[in-house]
Amino acid sequence: MDLPRSDEDQLRDLFDQHAAALLHFVVPLTDGDRGRAEDIVQETLLRAWQHPAALKPDRGPSRRWLYTVARNLAVDAYRARTARPREISETALRPLSSPADDIDQALESWAVAEALAVLSEDHRRVLIELYYNAHSVAETATILRIPVGTVKSRSHYALQALRLVCEERGLLP
Repeated sequence: MDLPRSDEDQLRDLFDQHAAALLHFVVPLTDGDRGRAEDIVQETLLRAWQHPAALKPDRGPSRRWLYTVARNLAVDAYRARTARPREISETALRPLSSPADDIDQALESWAVAEALAVLSEDHRRVLIELYYNAHSVAETATILRIPVGTVKSRSHYALQALRLVCEERGLLP
């Protein structure tokens, strides 16, 4: 946006006269965050340029008005940041796993696989389709080419047998 030369000169003069002092004043208000402080100084000077009457000598020292505007902007920015919950990245939401957790999970999977191997072929196939492949009872019946009732009864007895094997091996309390 091209400003008329006089407006551009006024804005440059305003910056030259007050920016360094305002920045020095605002940095502590932003807990030392220089980037946020620079944004507040820029917004303060923009508001001063938009409201030239506030800087007239008959209204008192212009720096006092600039400091007030800068302080208010810093307070507003702080309140806006604290009014909403802090954003959390997706990686922070994922549960943290340690190598020990991974080893425990691998050992547990291995133990369950060994327990499944003890079951009869029919029982094992029903459990694998229902629980590992996440198929419904009807889908399992179609895949294994057996009636739905047979899938239900085999899964019932297979789970009982699996529980017994796991208890014998100390995998369940």
